[in-house]
Amino acid sequence: MKDRKKPIHFVARPVKSWELYAYGFARTLVHFVNKTVWRISVEGAEKLPDGPFILTPVHRSYLDTPLVASLTTRRLRYMGKDGVFNIWGFGAILTALGGFPVHRGVADRDAMSRCVAVLSNGEPLVLFPEGTRNSGPKVDDVLEGAAYLALKANVPIVPVGIGGAERAWGRDQKLPRFSKVLLVVGDPIYPSRTSAAGSKRHISRSDITKLTEELQHGIQIAFDQAQEKLGLSAVK
Repeated sequence: MKDRKKPIHFVARPVKSWELYAYGFARTLVHFVNKTVWRISVEGAEKLPDGPFILTPVHRSYLDTPLVASLTTRRLRYMGKDGVFNIWGFGAILTALGGFPVHRGVADRDAMSRCVAVLSNGEPLVLFPEGTRNSGPKVDDVLEGAAYLALKANVPIVPVGIGGAERAWGRDQKLPRFSKVLLVVGDPIYPSRTSAAGSKRHISRSDITKLTEELQHGIQIAFDQAQEKLGLSAVK
């Protein structure tokens, strides 16, 4: 019988001052590029909750991760493949910029444990619930991970529409276009459990399904608003 790697239990730790300073410096540079090159604007940033939450943007472009950094000055946390964190010196830089490693090909529980630790630390977590860069105006096949985490950690999910990002640098483009981008923050979605099955930790399949459907609808609304305000196509 093959040995299975046991899931790792991650715990929250205090954020180091140098990490916040490093992130603030990098975020300032990224936001400057977003403003000057992509002429980015943001609507609804006041809807972002205090404390931990899961930010769930639509995913249409190579630019989505740096674009999202313009939403808030707070440090946003992102998952990344563990291999790049093993490069000498690079792992420390990525960590300072909000990244944290997950082990691809190992149990998803490791990634979930790491995400819960981030949220337990009071920080916002960025997840792209479509799982990959898609194309077109319709949000389909939203994965259940964000809903599960929201229920597990009891934190809100915030849908985000990114208008113009696919036009700027979609998945089929080799080079970017310098065009305007608009981010629209949707209404936060607060999780609720319909059944506890005798345990406060129990998360039912129906709870996950319901919250995932609400999330997909919220992302679609924010995405439509962002696209329409830029004069681009949206789902009717």
